Amino acid sequence: MTMPQEYASAPSEGLSFPRLHARTQRFGLGVPRGFTVSPDGERIVFVRSGSGTDRTHRLWVLDLPADGGEPAERVVAEPSALLAGAEEELSPEERARRERSREGSSGIVGYAVDASVELAAFALSGRLFTVGLKAGGAAGKGGEARELPVPGPVLDPRPSPDGRWVAYVTDGTLRVVGADGSGDVELAVPEDPDTSYGLAEFIASEEMGRDRGFWWSPASDRLLVARADDRAVRRWFIADPAHPDREPQRVAYPAAGTPDAEVRLFLYGIDGTRTEVVWDRGRFPYLARAHWSGADAPLLFVQARDQRSGLVLAVDPETGATAAVRTEEDPAWVELLPGVPCWSPDGRLVRIGDENGARALTVGDERLTDAALHVRAVLDAGPDDILVSASAGAAAADPETGETHVYRVSARGAERVSEGAGWHGAVRSGAVTVLVSSRPGTPGPVARVLRDGREVAVVASYAAEPPLRARPVFTEAGERRIPCAVLLPSWYEEGHGPLPVLMDPYGGPHGPRVVAAHNAHLTSQWFAEQGFAVVVADGRGTPWRSPAWEKAVLRDFSVALEDQVAAVRALAERFPLDLSRVAVRGWSFGGYLAGLAVLRRPDVFHAAVVGAPVTDWRLYDTHYTERYLGTPEADPEVYAAQSLLTDDGLSAPAEPARPMMVVHGLADDNVVVAHALRLSSALLAAGRPHEVLPLSGVTHMTPQEQVAENLLLLQVDFLKRSLGGFPGHQPGGRG
Repeated sequence: MTMPQEYASAPSEGLSFPRLHARTQRFGLGVPRGFTVSPDGERIVFVRSGSGTDRTHRLWVLDLPADGGEPAERVVAEPSALLAGAEEELSPEERARRERSREGSSGIVGYAVDASVELAAFALSGRLFTVGLKAGGAAGKGGEARELPVPGPVLDPRPSPDGRWVAYVTDGTLRVVGADGSGDVELAVPEDPDTSYGLAEFIASEEMGRDRGFWWSPASDRLLVARADDRAVRRWFIADPAHPDREPQRVAYPAAGTPDAEVRLFLYGIDGTRTEVVWDRGRFPYLARAHWSGADAPLLFVQARDQRSGLVLAVDPETGATAAVRTEEDPAWVELLPGVPCWSPDGRLVRIGDENGARALTVGDERLTDAALHVRAVLDAGPDDILVSASAGAAAADPETGETHVYRVSARGAERVSEGAGWHGAVRSGAVTVLVSSRPGTPGPVARVLRDGREVAVVASYAAEPPLRARPVFTEAGERRIPCAVLLPSWYEEGHGPLPVLMDPYGGPHGPRVVAAHNAHLTSQWFAEQGFAVVVADGRGTPWRSPAWEKAVLRDFSVALEDQVAAVRALAERFPLDLSRVAVRGWSFGGYLAGLAVLRRPDVFHAAVVGAPVTDWRLYDTHYTERYLGTPEADPEVYAAQSLLTDDGLSAPAEPARPMMVVHGLADDNVVVAHALRLSSALLAAGRPHEVLPLSGVTHMTPQEQVAENLLLLQVDFLKRSLGGFPGHQPGGRG
């Protein structure tokens, strides 16, 4: 078998694929995102950088003339002009917010608008800016972006629904200023340095999908404000060994079995009045969701610490008293899903629940979907229907591997909005929908604007063109019908014989990898071009197939490994897979799974790249870990069984001992580097071969261009050395 030389670097504009992949942030720069549609259907607001290699995002408006004229885009906020050419400066709090959201770009990466979508507010370099969005609008609603003179650094500014005020957070204090820059006042002031108002605590933003800590009332006269008290949370210290002269970063990290932040909720009037929202915080300490629309009272979803029960609560905005609207219970855990709970415009509760083996949409007392759909999120609750994201459910005639679609759901049934194989999402207001579609055969997402179901515009993308084409074959494997994607080299011919295998999973909760989209598989395809048959398998524990599929990992993550084994063995009957040379690579949970694979199934896996792994679940956070494993105090045997450090195979040198490359960012505050260091110590004590690649200054993300590029190249080098038998391979060489 001969591998064509050009695939070793996949040049584009003189850059290798790894370098271009890093420079373009996985070909995501230049892609429009963060859409908001105005209620009158005349404007779509979004952010987008200037090219496929430009990291600075600008704020844009696409005007949709009511008379049916030609749609036109315009920039309404340009960071370089607003900062007069100065470099953007981020506060530690803003860096932490971007780390939680995995945001690696710069400029205007987020914004908020008033109810009419005529005024936007955003923070830039810790300063507060507003801009009118309506072309030719009245004073304050159109024209140039302006800076409001407020104390900083500013976090998460949000206009009131009527556009008269802007609320924002600085130094843990929630403040309110007039949209004209006048009347800036402190509203909620922290009592000590370990308390903050208006910000999401660590586990809310990292694990719950709640990235904010305050909500305006529909009448713009008061706010619902979260207070987070970190005093009881244990402090960890993250040092930078490359700079021993710098003090370690002190962070509040709620590890499994240890105290969480105490979260309370208050109603603040613009006049400074304060009323506490009361519920049984002892039994339900987690504030998972908050929703306040014009339909009814503020709505909360609070969870018990074990996450097996939760309450949907309606809040009396005058007294702060709460009334239970619904109790949610599940013997495994109650799943948190985007967009719910909320009120429909006619005041009925909209929820998604696990019922009779399906994840169903219910409005009021009426269940609107059956087992043919697995509902993932509510995208918009309209007067005539609910817009949802869903995939084929257990009762679907066609499994649609890797696909997700947008549906309009009502008492009349479910009508699909998106068409064709792909990964589809949407944003809607009134008659206008922005439908964003990623497809297997087309690079990058396409954002189409629909009015009453008819396409009226396509939002331009400036993304770079990938220098190779991903060629995933979507299929199912084994008796459990495990969703898989298989990628072979583009130069592969049948006579070449079986290929060494690279399993490339995430394989765990909240991380689907088998998605019917092109760019999601580019890195896997690049590895395939190096001479591998790459297999991506979404086994039990991964989301969006069925509730039972997701909850199969309760108290036992090893079922995720079982499905990787089952998938590769079943696929070898249909694809050219050399089962005598099987490697695995992964990051985060995928890194844990890779380590688990070579330690517990060395008969199947022959080498592993173990990236940012959780090796001891006692060192990971409460909300994630306790959902699946309980607590270390109550379930010590469960934690021991899931740990990579207590595996029986580490107690003494064992054969076969499979080589491992352990990679970890030293600045990671999510999966701290202690995980990798403890694994290396255990492997050394057991006499097991391994390499450790510490990434100085790198967090759980790897946005640095040179780091991201060379990390891919070093992985290929390690895998070829470990598996052997590649074209031109020499033992100990680069292959």
